[in-house]
Amino acid sequence: MALKLQQNGYTMKDNQLKKSSTVLNKRPLGEVKSSSHSSFKKPKIGDGSLPITGKQVSVKAEKEADDYDHVPISERLKKPISSGNKSLATKQKATKVVSSSFKKSSKNKKQVKKSMYSKSSKMLPSSGEGQKWTTLVHNGVIFPPPYKPHGVKMLYKGKPVDLTPEQEEVATMYAVMLDTDYMNKATFKENFMNDWRKILGKNHVIQKLEDCNFTPIYEWHQREKEKKKQMSSEEKKALREEKLKQEEKYMWVSLDGVKEKVGNFRVEPPGLFRGRGEHPKMGKLKKRIRPSDITINIGKNAPIPECPIAGESWKEIRHDNTVTWLAFWNDPINPKEFKYVFLAASSSLKGQSDKEKYEKARLLKDYIQGIRTAYTKDFTNKDITRRQIAVATYLIDKLALRAGNEKDDDEADTVGCCTLKVENVEPVPPNILKFDFLGKDSIRYQNEVEVELPVFRAIQQFRTGKQGGDDLFDKLDTSKLNAHLKELMPGLTAKVFRTYNASITLDDMLNRETKGGDLAEKVVVYQHANKEVAIICNHQRTVSKSHSAQMSRLNEKIDELKGMLDEFKTDLARAKKGKPPLKGADGKPKKNLNPEALERKIAQTTAKIEKMERDKETKEDLKTVALGTSKINYLDPRITVAWCKRHEVPIEKIFNKSLLAKFTWAMDVEPSYRF
Repeated sequence: MALKLQQNGYTMKDNQLKKSSTVLNKRPLGEVKSSSHSSFKKPKIGDGSLPITGKQVSVKAEKEADDYDHVPISERLKKPISSGNKSLATKQKATKVVSSSFKKSSKNKKQVKKSMYSKSSKMLPSSGEGQKWTTLVHNGVIFPPPYKPHGVKMLYKGKPVDLTPEQEEVATMYAVMLDTDYMNKATFKENFMNDWRKILGKNHVIQKLEDCNFTPIYEWHQREKEKKKQMSSEEKKALREEKLKQEEKYMWVSLDGVKEKVGNFRVEPPGLFRGRGEHPKMGKLKKRIRPSDITINIGKNAPIPECPIAGESWKEIRHDNTVTWLAFWNDPINPKEFKYVFLAASSSLKGQSDKEKYEKARLLKDYIQGIRTAYTKDFTNKDITRRQIAVATYLIDKLALRAGNEKDDDEADTVGCCTLKVENVEPVPPNILKFDFLGKDSIRYQNEVEVELPVFRAIQQFRTGKQGGDDLFDKLDTSKLNAHLKELMPGLTAKVFRTYNASITLDDMLNRETKGGDLAEKVVVYQHANKEVAIICNHQRTVSKSHSAQMSRLNEKIDELKGMLDEFKTDLARAKKGKPPLKGADGKPKKNLNPEALERKIAQTTAKIEKMERDKETKEDLKTVALGTSKINYLDPRITVAWCKRHEVPIEKIFNKSLLAKFTWAMDVEPSYRF
C-alpha cells in the first residue's frame, strides 16, 4: 500500500516524499527540529510487521518523538563504566582561516588516491536498476608482470634444492614473510604447505614444512629491498614515469563522452592470502588471474579492449548499461565472491550514488520514531519470530550492528546480529548484555551495554535450552530481517541504520562540543567526535609499530622545550633586576634580551608545549581507532563541510586528497546544513 501523508487536504505519495526529503529534513542552525519545522507530519507505524499506514501522530507525540529521534546513539548507550572522556579546553581565541577548497575553482577537482587493486563483493554481476550510461569506452585492466626467477636455492634438511620457476615463485611468497606474525600461525603454515605441495608434486624431495629453510631466499629479498632504497632520486623518478606511461591508458574511461577516472584498474598479483584475524583460509595461494578469467563490460559500439597477454583472450564481453562495473572476475580465494573494477570515487556516478545513500539515511529520521515504537511493542509479542525480529532491529539500531550473513565452513567465523550465537551474548542482571564476537574482517567486538528490561528478558528466553554454539535468533535470518525492514521504510537496511546513527552522532557532537578555540583545538574536537563514531561502528586498527618511537620523540621534544622554558623564566627574573642572563648549557654566554622579548619567548614556547601535549594525547587516544572508514562510508560529508565553513576550519585539515575528490558534490553545502 502506497504511503500517503495528508497535510491541509493535500496527498503526497512515496516517490514524491523521497524527492522532497531534502526540504523535509533541513532545519535552521542551532534549532531543535519540531513539528513546526516540517511541511508534513510524520507517519506513525502501528505494527512492526506491516507496511506503514497513513495514520498521523499528534503534535505532542511528534514533539516527544523528535526529542528522542535526534539523540545520537552515543548518548542513548548507557554503559556501566563511563568512558571518562574529558571535556576539551578552549583557551585561545579563534583564528580566522579560509579554506581554498570552498572557493569555486578548479582546485576542487583534486585527483583521487588510487585504489591499488579491484574491490571484492558478494553481489552477483547481474543487471542493475535502470540505465546508467549510454556510451562506455575503456581499455580493460592491467596485469602484473610475469614472474622472473631469481635462482636462489632454499634448503631442505640442510641441502640446496632445485625448484622450477612456478615452485620457486610460491616459495618466495612464503620466504618474504619470515619476519611477520604469520609465522606463528599454524593455520597459515598448514594452508601454505597444502597448496605448495600440489605444485611440488607427490614425489618431490620436499615433504615437510618444518624441514624447510627459506632463509637464503629471505636474505636475497632483503638485499633487493636495500638496493631499491639506495637508488638515486633520478632513478626512482625514471621508474615512476615508466610505470605511469604503461598505466596511463588504463586510468581513464569515456562515459557518455566525458573523461572519468578508473578507481582500480590493476589485477592483483599472485600471493599468499593473509586475511584478518584468524581467517581459516590464511596462507592459501592466490593464483595468478588470466585474461580468460575476466569478463569485460563496455559499450556496444566501442572497440573491445586489446588483451595485453599474447595468445590469450577475455572470458566474456558484455554490453550492460544498467551496471557501472567495467570488469569482474571470481575471487581466487572465495570463488563465490567477485572482484570488480569500478570508476574512481571521484566519478560523477559514484558521487550521485553517495548522495542518494546519505539522503536515504536522512529520510530515516522521518520514520525512526515509528520504527522504534513498533519494535518496542513487539518485545513482548507472543509470536517468537516477531519477538526476535523486534529485538534484532533494536540491537541494529542501538548498537549499529551489521545484519550478518550465513557463512560456509571454510569462511571466517564472523557474525552479525542475525547470526549471533548463544555464547556471543551473556545477560548480566539486572539488564546488562555482554557482547563478544568476531565481526566483519574478523575484528573483535566487545561491549557491555544496558538495555531495556523487556529486551534483556527476551534474550534470556532466546538462550533457554540452547548450547553455546546454537543460534541466538533461531527463527530469524537476514532475508527475513531485510524484508521486514523494507516494510518499515522503502530501501531500509541495517547499513542505513549504521549510516544514520553515525552521521547524526557526528552532527550532534560537533554542534554541541565546538566552543571556539584555535584551529588545532577545533581539529581535536572533530577527531574526538569522529572517534566516537568509529567506536560505535567498531572500526578498530592495530597499534602501529612506530607508535612507541613517535611517542618517545614527542616526549623528548616536550622535555627539551620545558628546559628552554625554565631558562627563559630564569632569564626574565634576572632581566627585571637588571642582571645579565646565566650562561647556556654549553657554557657560552647568551644574548642579553629585554623583559618584553623574553616574555614573547615564554609565550611562544608555552604554546608549542601545549600543542605537543595535545598532539601526544590525541595520538595515544586514537592509536587503536580507525577514523578513515567511517569518513569514507558512514558520515555524510556535508556535515563536515558545513562545520568547517561555520568554524573557519580549512577542509584540508579534515579530508585528505582522496576524500576531497570523492566528495566534491558536497563542497557547495550551506554552512547552516544539519543532518
